[in-house]
Amino acid sequence: MSESVFARAVAETAASQASVNIASHLPAMARRSPTKRAVVFPAGRDGEGRVAYTHLTFRQLDDESDRYAHGFERIGIRRGTRTVLMVRPSLEFFALTFALFKVGATVVLIDPGMGRRNVLSCLEETKPEALVAVPLAHAARTVFRALRSVRVRVTVGRRWFWGGHRLRDIRDDSGPYTMAPTRPDEPAAILFTTGSTGPPKGVVYEHAVFDAQVRFLRAQYGIAPDEIDLPTFPLFALFDAALGMTAVIPDMDPTRPALVDPRKIVEAIQDHGVTHMFGSPALLDRLSRLGASQKLKLPSLRRVISAGAPMPPSTLERMQGLLPSGAEVHTPYGATEALPVTSIGSREVLEDTRAETERGEGTCVGAPVGDIEVRILKISDEPIPLWSDELVSPRGEIGEIAVKGSVVTRSYDARPDANALAKIQDGTAIWHRMGDVGRQDERGRLWFCGRKAHRVVTASGTLFTEPCEAIFNTHPGVYRSALVGVGPRGSQRPVILVELEKDARVDPGKLRDELLALARANPVTRSIETFLVHPGFPVDIRHNAKIFREKLAPWAAERLS
Repeated sequence: MSESVFARAVAETAASQASVNIASHLPAMARRSPTKRAVVFPAGRDGEGRVAYTHLTFRQLDDESDRYAHGFERIGIRRGTRTVLMVRPSLEFFALTFALFKVGATVVLIDPGMGRRNVLSCLEETKPEALVAVPLAHAARTVFRALRSVRVRVTVGRRWFWGGHRLRDIRDDSGPYTMAPTRPDEPAAILFTTGSTGPPKGVVYEHAVFDAQVRFLRAQYGIAPDEIDLPTFPLFALFDAALGMTAVIPDMDPTRPALVDPRKIVEAIQDHGVTHMFGSPALLDRLSRLGASQKLKLPSLRRVISAGAPMPPSTLERMQGLLPSGAEVHTPYGATEALPVTSIGSREVLEDTRAETERGEGTCVGAPVGDIEVRILKISDEPIPLWSDELVSPRGEIGEIAVKGSVVTRSYDARPDANALAKIQDGTAIWHRMGDVGRQDERGRLWFCGRKAHRVVTASGTLFTEPCEAIFNTHPGVYRSALVGVGPRGSQRPVILVELEKDARVDPGKLRDELLALARANPVTRSIETFLVHPGFPVDIRHNAKIFREKLAPWAAERLS
């Protein structure tokens, strides 16, 4: 992002600091482009297998969210009311979310795919006052006697024995709704982390953070008013209305992107002339393999965004082959607590940084965006209450990544232990410890080297996951690899687990010899001598891309014993 563009974004934010509500972007779009489609949803297929779509224009979405906002206020969901929203991707999901933002409620959004135990734990932790949900969620709340703090219940669909309100009954056509004049520091939502290195944590999103994200994304990627997006992760779709993009909801299970039918993704892109797409590395791997096998081109796409885990250069290369000249794949780095932090395009990766990655230097995730500051700290597992420049490592060394800026959230909800470990006070500002390790090069670009918790500390030194795994991922029979440590930290035995390419025909003895040769040829991996083949790595439910090494380490220990 150029300095002038960013300065303009900062000035726009400063001009509206008295009151910031992320929902204010919707009525602005409704005035500017009332008949432009805001949300397009697949409603089924006809006898010939063709998709039938339904949609809401920006004016219709604004009007519908006003009706729900009036109804919510009447039944007691108002400014500051903690409200769990559990609704499947749909037209109603968008209208309800913006209605809750308009009344100033704090929206609690949880991935249902994280499992019953985690869902219930997250819900109990937030102590919500209202529940707007599909019948299954209300039934589960009753059966498991959960969410005793809930006083307002709204059923989206058929209501049975649990009482409360039906959504269709609370719609109130009283005209335009005057949205709550929320302050920049007021909570807009609580979003949960994937729980890739521990229990999921609720991240408090203030209205100013959402607003900054919208401005950063628009400026960073040059998003134009005529854009059409295919968001394969539902929560990212909410940014579309604020950015003025049409959101085309794909025909897929959003909790299983690694199992998506890539033909349906191509179908949606071609049906609507999609210009912008978000997809996890796992989803783009499937799409790019289909595209490469069928020599497909997707000429309408201007850019593809991917996040959630590092994308292998081979996947980037295949995806780049599907795009027209001038378009590329962007891989921003960040987390639920801070996004975007940095960004890099596929051309820079393929033409510049790929070779270093495959030599074990880490994955380049680009330069900081907007007003983000990045520092590399000396690695510590202890709380750091106050900032000091003495915490910072020399440039080029691998250390813990810490970030500060407008899109960095300030706290977790009801988790003082997590706040102590992840937040550093710096005057009125907050540094967030990303929980990742990396380094910065002489150009200020950030190189991601893995999760801090996943480092393997041996008697002869520390090994980091990304640099080591990239070396073995170059083997043609390896789909992906994972470094784990067996034994107590400080004297761990480094083990590389490999997941083979589908239908790969590999002789186990020959594979081990070839992996050992790769290890010995590089000083980064020279100490690794143990290799195991795993049938399929456990991964996160959100992007199906983050490897649960905590589950792989005990598996490796059992096999080796």
